[in-house]
Amino acid sequence: MMTSNSSQPRPPWRYPRAHLDGNNPVVLRFTNGQRLAAKLRVLSVTGGLLSLSKSIGEGSLVRLMFVTETGSVLAGAEMLYPVSDALQPFRFISLSTDDQRHITALIGETFQSKSEMAWIAKLRAASAQQQEPADWWFKLAGVTGLITVGSAIAAYLLRFGPLR
Repeated sequence: MMTSNSSQPRPPWRYPRAHLDGNNPVVLRFTNGQRLAAKLRVLSVTGGLLSLSKSIGEGSLVRLMFVTETGSVLAGAEMLYPVSDALQPFRFISLSTDDQRHITALIGETFQSKSEMAWIAKLRAASAQQQEPADWWFKLAGVTGLITVGSAIAAYLLRFGPLR
């Protein structure tokens, strides 16, 4: 089991991911200026998975450069423990707002989570149910008001008789 040393708590759900066709070139630039080519397999706003010719040391800091249909991305990343000799995950450590927007747009175009859509539908249904009690209470108040006014008129007529 891997644990993260990140100071930020992890959300109880996973961020949406785009599973790419593997034909998305990425350039990794190391702090010493060395460069390495890779392919982007999976992408989310928190990180992704690269296909490499050889794995890179866990904890290595790199700059990732790649181009998507929604724009180019240049971000700082930390390489995580490799899952195989050729596949290695990474997490973003610096990502500009524009780059995050490009990634989010790509994920939206590439991936539509069924569980996310089910959650949205559930939220909409819950929101609609919250509106019903408010309408019900408003109708009840109107009916109660009419009964009160009708009872007051009936009591007046019984006590003083009909108007002549």
